[in-house]
Amino acid sequence: MDMTTDGRIETAELNLYGMTCAACASRIEKGLNEMEGVDAQVNFASEKVRVSYNPENEDIDALIGKVVSLGYEAEESVQNFEEELQKKNADTAKLKWKFFVSAVLSLPLLGAMIGGMAGIDALHFLHNPVLQLILAAPVQFFIGFSFYKKTFQSIKSKNLGMDSLVAMGTSAAFFFSIYNGFFRITIPGEPVQLYFEASAIVITLVVLGRYFEAVAKGKTSDAIKKLVGLAPKTARVIREGGELEIPLADVRKDDNVVVRPGERIPVDGFIIEGYSSVDESMITGESIPVEKSAGSEVIGATINTSGSFIFTASRVGKDTVLSQIIRTVEEAQSSKAPIQRLADKVAGIFVPVVAGIAVLTFLLWFFITGDFSSALINAVSVLVIACPCALGLATPTAIMVGTGKGAENGILIKNGQSLETAHKLDAIVLDKTGTITKGTPDVTDIIPAPGIDENELLRIAASLERRSEHPLGQAVCRKADSLGTGYADVYNFEAVPGKGIQGVIEGKPAALGTRVFAEESGADANELSSAVHGMEEKGRTVMFAVYSRKLIGLIAAADTVKEGSQKSIETLKSMGLEVYMLTGDNNRTARAVARKVGIDHVIAEVLPSEKADAVVRLQKEGYTVAMVGDGINDSPALAAADIGIAIGSGTDIAIETSDITLMSGDLEGIPAALRLSKKTIKKIRQNLFWAFFYNVIGIPLAAFGLLSPIFAGGAMAFSSVSVVTNSLSLKRAAIRSK
Repeated sequence: MDMTTDGRIETAELNLYGMTCAACASRIEKGLNEMEGVDAQVNFASEKVRVSYNPENEDIDALIGKVVSLGYEAEESVQNFEEELQKKNADTAKLKWKFFVSAVLSLPLLGAMIGGMAGIDALHFLHNPVLQLILAAPVQFFIGFSFYKKTFQSIKSKNLGMDSLVAMGTSAAFFFSIYNGFFRITIPGEPVQLYFEASAIVITLVVLGRYFEAVAKGKTSDAIKKLVGLAPKTARVIREGGELEIPLADVRKDDNVVVRPGERIPVDGFIIEGYSSVDESMITGESIPVEKSAGSEVIGATINTSGSFIFTASRVGKDTVLSQIIRTVEEAQSSKAPIQRLADKVAGIFVPVVAGIAVLTFLLWFFITGDFSSALINAVSVLVIACPCALGLATPTAIMVGTGKGAENGILIKNGQSLETAHKLDAIVLDKTGTITKGTPDVTDIIPAPGIDENELLRIAASLERRSEHPLGQAVCRKADSLGTGYADVYNFEAVPGKGIQGVIEGKPAALGTRVFAEESGADANELSSAVHGMEEKGRTVMFAVYSRKLIGLIAAADTVKEGSQKSIETLKSMGLEVYMLTGDNNRTARAVARKVGIDHVIAEVLPSEKADAVVRLQKEGYTVAMVGDGINDSPALAAADIGIAIGSGTDIAIETSDITLMSGDLEGIPAALRLSKKTIKKIRQNLFWAFFYNVIGIPLAAFGLLSPIFAGGAMAFSSVSVVTNSLSLKRAAIRSK
């Protein structure tokens, strides 16, 4: 279950059982949306429905009751993927058994048909109407019982589905055969026209198709299976003075957990003792193991490659990074992409239209030829070849495979809409610090004003920065610690966003920040202008230090560009995107960094509150814009963009604030995400084309008498399998450059 509360609206996820085609999904969605205050989205491929509802009007039991009244089963999802998988496997095994029984009973009927066409006298006994009835009846009413059950429920809800077409078509052939075999008066020597093989083999082929479809659909969730399988089953914790091996579900927050070489880390936490290297590739996509020591954060499901250590559990159960990833992938796979709307509309009216075409086919054939048998068989062919399943599976299966492949590559895509929108992007805005650069600057220059001691300049600056959490401030403090300058007490400390920090040191006002901030603090910022120009030309950020309203010096820091940033930006430009860099740094420093990585468009000296405005301006110019940032400081800009991409490393992710989250810190994930979007949309379009093409070609062929019911049934059964198979081919697609 995934439930959040927003005012009086709650959301829940239900597992659905008993759907057989896209019309079923449409029926459930329509039925739930008729309830007061309910907004439902059914995903036929994942067999789930996400529902938003007002708890004052409805509750979970009422939602489940509505689904049951429509002829299906439902239960609240508890996010126990293994349990859901077991139930689906049991349903798949049941289909396999039903096909086996149906095939055994249908083969003699098929033999009778082939023997009659080939004139094989040895098989003549199979033409006995009594024998054929004995063989066909169990297939029609035992194996095919579910078709009748669904048809009855469809009639009650006034919304016919695929099962109704199969039930009508096979029943027509079955009962017409009974009439011909037992009640119709025939001329002696005239062969009796029986169509038991048509009804039985159509049901057999439909069951076989659904079995293959269930197997194929199961493969679309392989990514989640792999993610679930990453977590170890047990953990070794220290309790009551000794080590105790317990089930993973029993690990509690603040437990001290022991990890040995080669073991998977069970939950998230912080190392308190020991040293090791950890392979975090399954989470971040980074292949090089990360060194870990006391104080380092570790992520559940990653592999301890060398030493032993003890860590304190900080996140367990559903709060771990792995659980968040699984939840995000499940939600994405259950969501709908806008491109699916057309298929949904067609599926909703598909069955009544096909039934009408079948009736029209029967009437035209009967009145033109006067042959009741031909008219009926052609109408049956129309009923059984029609397939809304392929339409219903075209989009969601591709979305499921695409989002799963993204997760395997460290790319978390929140929903189908984000995956679809990503392929339309033509402009991408990159935050500088922490995105293009490493985000951990170091002090490169300390330039005191005439008459000022270098250590005194650093002492004043570090005293102010000691109260700040800004990366530049941390760099200044690290430098002060290394030189042993010490710190002074600061009073009336204040951080001014986008400008700097200020306070009172030893009774005198002090400030550290931008040139403008220095001038606002009463200092002449032009005294060291030549030094400023030289450092900014090198791409360094210059901080102006003011004490007692006088400029006492400059401190410069540089943030190094991430390895691979330049290559990724070149790739983005080669894909036809306009690349912008957005930063609060001064224009000269920003352009120096931009030159290093090949960015032509720079938007500098932007306050955090103005970043979203910069994105909106590009949108007004006609661009479809992605904003890439850390997901926290850049959240307004991420929200304003058409696609918000949070880039982080390890557990520093912002799944809630972005449409796409890149688990690793490298920019290569961005072109990889765009390639994945393009390839997924291409698969969806291929699927929709073939689904529409199949029905547009197949139904007229059946109506003109060019397809027998058996061939029509076989074609219908395998149409949806071909769509799922095409979606599964996405698994082999390369999305990262070599």
